[in-house]
Amino acid sequence: QVQLVESGGGLVQPGGSLRLSCAASGSIFSINAMGWYRQAPGKQRELVAHISSGGTTNYADSVKGRFTISRPYPKTTVYLQMNSLKPEDTAVYYCNAMGELNYWGQGTQVTVSS
Repeated sequence: QVQLVESGGGLVQPGGSLRLSCAASGSIFSINAMGWYRQAPGKQRELVAHISSGGTTNYADSVKGRFTISRPYPKTTVYLQMNSLKPEDTAVYYCNAMGELNYWGQGTQVTVSS
């Protein structure tokens, strides 16, 4: 089993920045890729950013150039640096870890509003 704990969400004005963190514990040796998803009210959960065990990243078109995902050694924590935030980025952000099973964090609220 893998446990994921997210932190770093909150309220920020448009144009501002936030950094989300997700710490993994438990059977971390089984984790391959990690990623961040988000779900806005009334919408489906969508992929925001993904990073493979080798460090390859990919991003949703809507966040390219503004968000950066990283997973520094020893690769037990994944970060999402979010810059130039927009109101449409408002959502609950979920950390995901893929290994033998698919694991999810509890989610952290990000609200972008003036």
